[in-house]
Order: sequence, then structure tokens, then C-alpha cells
Amino acid sequence: MTPTAWETFLWVIIPYLALASFILGHIWRYRYDKFGWTTRSSQIYENKLLRIGSPLFHYGIIFVFLGHVIGLGIPRAWTEAIGFTEDMYHIMAITIGLGAGAATIGGLAILIYRRRTNTRVFGETTKLDKLMYLMLGITILAGVYATVFESGFGHFDYRGSISVWFRQFWTFQPDAGLMAAATTGFQIHVISAILLFALWPFTRLVHVFTVPLGYLTRPYIVYRSKDQLRQPQRRGWEPIDF
Repeated sequence: MTPTAWETFLWVIIPYLALASFILGHIWRYRYDKFGWTTRSSQIYENKLLRIGSPLFHYGIIFVFLGHVIGLGIPRAWTEAIGFTEDMYHIMAITIGLGAGAATIGGLAILIYRRRTNTRVFGETTKLDKLMYLMLGITILAGVYATVFESGFGHFDYRGSISVWFRQFWTFQPDAGLMAAATTGFQIHVISAILLFALWPFTRLVHVFTVPLGYLTRPYIVYRSKDQLRQPQRRGWEPIDF
């Protein structure tokens, strides 16, 4: 069936606009807002809840990401070729995926509760932060619901539809009909994720692409006391006059 104009707009045009926003937004942010390229850490204001919520969310989202790499990026024929049957895949998606999703949701809930109930932390929360948390929540909750109830118990085959559309997207030949035929939960999950990626460069999520590799080669910082009596009296550590 030929996709309608609305389906083409929703599952072809909007995703490519979001991709352009994701790429160009990061380039713009890096060139013109390097000092803003940060998580804007609020650890100084509150640490107890952060120590619980942050690891839960970050480790959970890592496993969620890896599950998406397998489910969306790797064709079913490849996994079956190495003896990984469809039943085995669904069992892992329900068990490991549900555990990772629960950790992610739990961590996100703690972080949102911390940010909302702590006055100083909430004072550092921008409108974009609030929108980011909303989109994250919708995306994660819709993904867990769709995986458990529409794929697990409902037996919707997203690897034969959404995964195919996803791989077609990167070859610039996406079939909007595949997404149009998906269940409601998966559609909400996908479109909210697309909008989240469009928003990504303009939020604190940019810190995902910041790896402090410079720390590996940065020279040591030497601290010297102004009290000359405490200066080590050995070669290479002569006192410095101030």
C-alpha cells in the first residue's frame, strides 16, 4: 500500500529534519557555545540522591542502547545464522531489556524527583531541561510498554518492520508504510525518540560526546608552598622566590 502524504511527512521528512538538527546543532554548539558544552553538574547542591539515581540511569541506558543496536541495526538473518533464534532473542529482550528499562526509569525518576524537590537544584533547571526530561520519559516508557505488551505478549514483529525501516533510513530509502503499520506504542516510542534527537544538541545531553581524553596526556600539576622552609631540598626542587 502506498503511504499517504501524512505518513511520508511523519516517517520520512521529520526523521531527516531531526537528523539535520542533530548534526548541525552539534556543530553550531561546539563552535559557538563551547563553555556551555557541559552537564551543568548540580552535585554541589545535593549528592545523596544523585549517587543513586545517576548510576542507575546511566548504566541502564547503556544496556538499552546496546539492545537497540542489536534489535535495529543487525538483521534477523545474521543473528539466526549464528544460532541465535527468534525465541531466544525475545526472551532476552523481555528479561534483560526489561531490567535495563526498569533501571533507566528508576534512575530517571530519582533524578527528576531530586531536581523538583531540591530548591537549589530546581533553580538551575532550564526550560530545555524540563522538555528534555519530558521527552526522555515518554520515549523510555513507550519503549518499555511496546516491548513488553505489544512485542512480547502481543507478538508484533518489529524486527521485520521497524528495524527494516531503520536500516532503510540510513540508505535514504525509508518505506514509510512499514512505520505506518506499526503498533501505537512503537509509533509513540519512535516519534518521541526522533524529536528527542532533534532537541539533543541544545540540551545538557551533549555531554555524551565529551570524552576527557586529554587527562591521559595532561602534565602533572605541581603545587608549591609559599613557605620556603617546607620546600623539598633536593635536586630539581629548589625553592622559588616570590
